[in-house]
Amino acid sequence: MSYPYELDDEMLWDAGSQSGRLYFSLAQGAAEHLELPTGLIRNDQLGGCDIELPTFRAFVERLYDSYSRTNSAVLQGLWRGLLVTSLVLLDTAGSSITLRSEHEEALRSEMASFGRSMGAPNWRQYSSALPQPQ
Repeated sequence: MSYPYELDDEMLWDAGSQSGRLYFSLAQGAAEHLELPTGLIRNDQLGGCDIELPTFRAFVERLYDSYSRTNSAVLQGLWRGLLVTSLVLLDTAGSSITLRSEHEEALRSEMASFGRSMGAPNWRQYSSALPQPQ
């Protein structure tokens, strides 16, 4: 059973039911905290979510800004999984955001791992941040 995320009838992420539902719930909770919509619209017919790209991009930008501004290791840890998943999903939609240099290597490394698991067709582009075998 899956929980697909689509943009204009294009499948961006065919999430497993548990992963897809948890991501949606975490995004909803973060959006409530950030006081803005996610851009993820539950689609009962699809059994997953449609993505409204401009709103989702604004959500991911604010999520990244909140992650970047905190000095709390706990808050960064709480934001991180949701953020990395969101960055991959946003990038798969063709709308990536610029990462700050102090975060880029670590986040791109995680994006490669998450992207591969999420079936993102372009996950290898993030792997330049990963150590290469010698």
